[in-house]
Amino acid sequence: MTRLSASSLADLPADVARPAYDRTKVRIGVVHLGIGAFHRAHQAVVFDDALGAGDLRWGVLGASLRSPAVAQQLNPQDGLYTLVVRDGADERLRVIGAGQGVLIAPDDPAALVAAMADAEVHIVTLTVTEKGYRLDPVTGALQLDDPEVAADLADLSAPRTAPGFIVAALAARRAAGLKPFTVISCDNLPHNGARIREAVLAMAGRIDVGLAGWIEQRGAFPQTMIDRIVPATTPDDIARLAARLGMEDQGMVKAEPFTQWVIEDRFAGQRPDFTALGVQLTDAVAPWEDAKLRLLNGAHSAIAYLGALSGHEYVHEALAVPAFAAYVEALWDEAQTTVDPPPGLDIDAYRRALMARFRNAALMHRTRQIAMDGSQKLPQRLLAGAAERLAQGQDIAAMALGIAAWMRWQSGVTEAGEVVVVDDPLAGRTAALLASAGSDEDKVAALLTLTAVFPPALSGDARFVGAVTQAYLSLSQHGAAQAARRLVEAAR
Repeated sequence: MTRLSASSLADLPADVARPAYDRTKVRIGVVHLGIGAFHRAHQAVVFDDALGAGDLRWGVLGASLRSPAVAQQLNPQDGLYTLVVRDGADERLRVIGAGQGVLIAPDDPAALVAAMADAEVHIVTLTVTEKGYRLDPVTGALQLDDPEVAADLADLSAPRTAPGFIVAALAARRAAGLKPFTVISCDNLPHNGARIREAVLAMAGRIDVGLAGWIEQRGAFPQTMIDRIVPATTPDDIARLAARLGMEDQGMVKAEPFTQWVIEDRFAGQRPDFTALGVQLTDAVAPWEDAKLRLLNGAHSAIAYLGALSGHEYVHEALAVPAFAAYVEALWDEAQTTVDPPPGLDIDAYRRALMARFRNAALMHRTRQIAMDGSQKLPQRLLAGAAERLAQGQDIAAMALGIAAWMRWQSGVTEAGEVVVVDDPLAGRTAALLASAGSDEDKVAALLTLTAVFPPALSGDARFVGAVTQAYLSLSQHGAAQAARRLVEAAR
């Protein structure tokens, strides 16, 4: 079957939106590190809107820091791909033209550094997940014992890490007399701008103190909050779209209608007219960030573990269980007490909208996808809120159940006895801790020794330990759905 490409655009069905601008005149103004489905369904769409508005400076060059898979999907398609927006029975298709190709960083790291150092590049965005920042999860310091960090510190001519590529490119720009680019983290992390700034400055400082000072004085690492549900693309999605388009699109992504991007108004140089493109520029991202992490992401993680343990493949299936839907509301009751909503955010309306988004069956959002890398998500999604409530003398029963569900998931076995893969950087450690523990209480105690996940102030708090242990025992004795039902009934 014909692949989607510049030459086949004219053959698309008439109801498929496509670039109306001249792609041959687009200049690369953005380099994105860690290109994946989320970037293609979120930030790339904003830059495509900028191009559609006539500002042709904002083409995006993608870079894969690991696998060649995305390059193999997009490069034969001239960087084009279809965004499929699904809401119930409604489906809208749009071909995104902002992408100007994908580099595979390990194959030619010098080419990526040169691209980032180009004078027309003003923004470097990244989605590399928390582990890609190479910061110690406890201290926040650069992981000097990481082999790839050590390699970059020894020789930056062929970088291996995201901070290494940024430092190398900024060094090249400084040597050429250019301004630094703005580094915009689009990872779903608290203080994401501060984290990538810390990683870059720490690495630069060990290589060239003058370079670190130049980056610190002239660079910009704005905080951001990003929001859109983007489930993983499946072979069935690709086959279904091919039947619809009459051609194959191996780079397609699917998403919900809702999208939001909040950026701290701090830039080192040129930028698109973000406000006109629907992006919110603000002096304070933290309130938006906290609301999303503790309401959307906290509930997403909790229902992912509870749902996956009880055999529900998709989020919307789990929320069709009344006990789970009521549990999410109880979790939000707790979480919203820890949120200081920014002006313009109506928490009640936000909660209603979130529930509608979670119930969107057309997304087919897998619980196991959300469950990935839980050890790196748990601290900001559930633990931070639990610490705040305990400090105020409030109970954490609903939060504790979500935390206990993560602990149960580490066993790698569902309630039906199905063996599953625990996809997490700490999976080996959690498995070893559980194997060495006897009773359920011992298992909770063993997992609480993971300082990379549980701050000592929490793991040493008898109230926290008691609540999580009680929740774990309820899961073990009654199963996820009944544990959720009993929690909700006890709160009435």
